[in-house]
Amino acid sequence: MKVASIYRRGFDLLSLGVGVLIGCFLVSLTYVTMYKSDMLATMASQMSKADAYSWISQQIDSESKPRCNHGSAASYLCENSETIETARVSSSAGSEIPSQRNEFSASETTRASSPADGKEQSAKLPCDPDSVGCTINNGSKDAFSPPPTSVDVHRSQVPVKSSAWKSDPAEFDTKPMCDTSSHRCDLCDIHGDIRIITGKDSPSVLRVTDSSSTDHQSWQVKPYARKWDHGVMGYMKPVTVRSTADTAATPRCDVTHAVPAVVFSMGGYVGNHFHDFTDVLVPAFQTARQFDGEVQLVVARLNRWWMNAKYGPYFRKLSRYDAIDLDNDARVHCFERAIVGLRADADLMIDPAKSPMGYTMSDFRQFMRSTYGLNRDFALKLAEQTEKKPRLLMIARSGSRKFMNADHIVKLAEKLGFEVVVTEGALDLAEFSQTVNSCDVMFGVHGAGLTNMVFLPTNAVVIQVVPFGGHEWIASTYFGNPATGMELHYLEYTITADESSLTELYPRDDPVFTDPKSIHKLGWVKMGEIYLDKQNVRLDLDRFRPVLEKALDLLRK
Repeated sequence: MKVASIYRRGFDLLSLGVGVLIGCFLVSLTYVTMYKSDMLATMASQMSKADAYSWISQQIDSESKPRCNHGSAASYLCENSETIETARVSSSAGSEIPSQRNEFSASETTRASSPADGKEQSAKLPCDPDSVGCTINNGSKDAFSPPPTSVDVHRSQVPVKSSAWKSDPAEFDTKPMCDTSSHRCDLCDIHGDIRIITGKDSPSVLRVTDSSSTDHQSWQVKPYARKWDHGVMGYMKPVTVRSTADTAATPRCDVTHAVPAVVFSMGGYVGNHFHDFTDVLVPAFQTARQFDGEVQLVVARLNRWWMNAKYGPYFRKLSRYDAIDLDNDARVHCFERAIVGLRADADLMIDPAKSPMGYTMSDFRQFMRSTYGLNRDFALKLAEQTEKKPRLLMIARSGSRKFMNADHIVKLAEKLGFEVVVTEGALDLAEFSQTVNSCDVMFGVHGAGLTNMVFLPTNAVVIQVVPFGGHEWIASTYFGNPATGMELHYLEYTITADESSLTELYPRDDPVFTDPKSIHKLGWVKMGEIYLDKQNVRLDLDRFRPVLEKALDLLRK
């Protein structure tokens, strides 16, 4: 009877709500304590009390899925699967949306790389009215999250610093926004209220500040990592980077992003395999990897086939969002942090002392192995695996600097105990990277094909055949020193005049043979025309044999 009378009186809804809330909190706290204990120490050291309460309250929100507050000090705790992509529409301030996720399926990538009609297939721009995952200001398109991507983006063990971009903008009011001291690229690391104004003629990055002391700071930055090369930089359009305290004249935000931006150019020598890596891929890794995919790439001279098809796996792992076209996007994009330009050191090298996370080329190679699913971390150890033949990859060239006695070179290598693979490379980098990674020795004449050594396993051997004409410095700078930095063994073989096809074009008393330095003084174009474009190689097998034997010795060690 007592029980029945209690039911007749009804529930106290306020008490029930408080009880449910406390129960959810205790369940969440138990889960964190048992399974996420590492969070507690991190939260204690890096979160304020307000941030901690905010984070806990979000985890027990009974009206929505768990979500991440990217504006709090605990944003680094967010799991990707927990992030809810919100859209907020305002007629006065524009729309606040996260950038559209990278959504290139395998079929889309195939169409981009081999279009049937010969036209380049371009990806949809972030918040394209015909795409998903965005809201436009007239309200004609509802906001909803895009479907899951079909591209499996794995996380590698390369160190990341996904929460590093949050800072107090006031700290930067007294500091210059840009550093122009590097010979490779000017770099602007900007914090605060940032507006990126797109446009082919005069793109600009504007920092809005309350401090009149920083008003009118201005730089002209060409965001391509070859600053010292005045020839190519002359074709680069600058991005204006400036600060202003004039809020009335500041353009309104069309799109507000919850992640930082990295601004760079795909112009210059992009399209040459060597320069793809030295001018974009390695510098972009140095600059953007610290954000662990939570970064928006803003690209001048955007080539979507190059970005989404040729190097699609790389860029989909570097950033989870489709790139913004700096030249042709007609909107004002707003960020809390933007980096204009790319961090870059020597070609195919990373100075860990200058890298935000102390990255090295070994980290870059590990990132590439993870990106392309390369299983071999180490080359064959002949002392331990005597029954196996080491694989030798011979980079053949169909144009200049080709081996004129390739068949004889292959027979010599096989006689010494190598299994030989001969290839010019492939347009499908994912496939070709697997071939390179399966080999223990790679050799070829000086050229862009040697850049593929980034895919070799650690302790593999690189043999560079240097053409005649005084190219030792170029060879060691572009490939020799980088190979050592990648934890690879490096051997160099410089051909003699007798091994060069130039003997068929010039008399032996010509300055081409007697005074190569005088040819170099004519400039890179003339020098390259003679020594690089017109020269082929016929190796002296007796002279080259000790180099292959040395490679075997290195694998035995």
